[in-house]
Amino acid sequence: MKNSVIRNGFVEYCSSLVLLPLPSILIRSNLSLLMILFSHVYGQAQEKPIPQDSICPQKDIVDLIRIARNKPSKSKPTDASSLILMPIIGSNPATGFMVGVGGQYAFKMPESKLYSLINGSVQFTTKNQYLFMLKNNIYSRKERIFYTGDWRFLVYSQTTYGLGTNSPEGGALDYQYNLGGLETSSDSLAQPMTFNFARLHQSMGFKIVEGIYLGLGYQFDSYFKIVDEKLRLNPGDTLITSHYYYNSLYGFDKKKYYSSALSATFMIDKRDNMIQPHKGYFLSLGLRAAYRIIGNKNDASMFNAEWRSFHGVSKKNPAHLVAFWVLGSFAKEGQFPYMILPATAYDQRSRSTRGYTQGRYRGSQYVYSEAEYRFPISRCGGVLGGVVFVNGTTTSNQALDLKVFESIKAGYGFGLRVMLDKYSRTNLTVDYGFGEKSSGFYLAVSETF
Repeated sequence: MKNSVIRNGFVEYCSSLVLLPLPSILIRSNLSLLMILFSHVYGQAQEKPIPQDSICPQKDIVDLIRIARNKPSKSKPTDASSLILMPIIGSNPATGFMVGVGGQYAFKMPESKLYSLINGSVQFTTKNQYLFMLKNNIYSRKERIFYTGDWRFLVYSQTTYGLGTNSPEGGALDYQYNLGGLETSSDSLAQPMTFNFARLHQSMGFKIVEGIYLGLGYQFDSYFKIVDEKLRLNPGDTLITSHYYYNSLYGFDKKKYYSSALSATFMIDKRDNMIQPHKGYFLSLGLRAAYRIIGNKNDASMFNAEWRSFHGVSKKNPAHLVAFWVLGSFAKEGQFPYMILPATAYDQRSRSTRGYTQGRYRGSQYVYSEAEYRFPISRCGGVLGGVVFVNGTTTSNQALDLKVFESIKAGYGFGLRVMLDKYSRTNLTVDYGFGEKSSGFYLAVSETF
């Protein structure tokens, strides 16, 4: 992987993405050290005297503009909706020059205390990539039902690197696999692919008691028109890629495949705000059941878990906090096709693993964790804020007898926050992330988690 990391043109929550080349950063760490570091930071923050943070009324960028123009501030109801539209303009090696538009709509349903969110984007690139995305996280009246969805259609290209967090930059190409008498060579570092990708994930969670939901849904992922650009099968000139090797080993097609699954979810949401929480926690436990009876090649299942929690470190400013995020996906190797396996930055909003490219680490067993310290910068009004973060990723590779937590890749970084809408707590986020031999610049709307 080169010295820059690419989110592959994906823009989430009206984000645009520009990647800058940086010197290679080599990070050797483990998950326990990562969590010890942030536990220490968090513990010290609690032991020290409570900082004398601002108690000024919250302001946003609109307030600053009105102040600069000597116009009085306008007040809105606390349940006012917010619509943000942003142009997307950027350039990176993966997509070339890209243009598009992104939007976010935050609102409250009648008799609902919590904000709901719909966001999406449309992008076009000079490398003939087309990206259409729409996400929804909606609470119904009185929060009786929680809808969550992830809809995408991409005409796309992406580099893959093999399975496991110990996979070298060549993935399977650096191992002398033998498949039907054909051996690989290691004359390439990365395995670029082009494909079309369609996703339809939608679920409904029904409230059991306040903040606790049981849900059902449907998850469809389809990869088609796949071109494995490094694959060569000519006698005497053969190169077997990770994608070809894995799908051949487990009997999947190499040109197209899909997963059609029913999902069952248990969710607890005790956050005070979905867009930028100041306190509370979120837990989701889900089962993805992709069985033959609903059109799959074989019976397959995947267990997914997610945890987010938010812990204030100031009694006077709730925006001063430490936040934690953990993701896990667990399936048996060989049940799902290669590209449908869990991978970096394939969460609903593609916001995880800052510092690494989307799809850099992949495996049937996948765990990701992140800790972030969020703090105000503005002395009064809270328009400007900042963050520092660390993260860790671990994935498995059965062929090499690699289990999760045996190889961990760490990332870290920092960022700036600008309050766009104080009512919904929507920030403009600007982050710089560093990974092993990679780095990236991220521009988005709303917090990473």
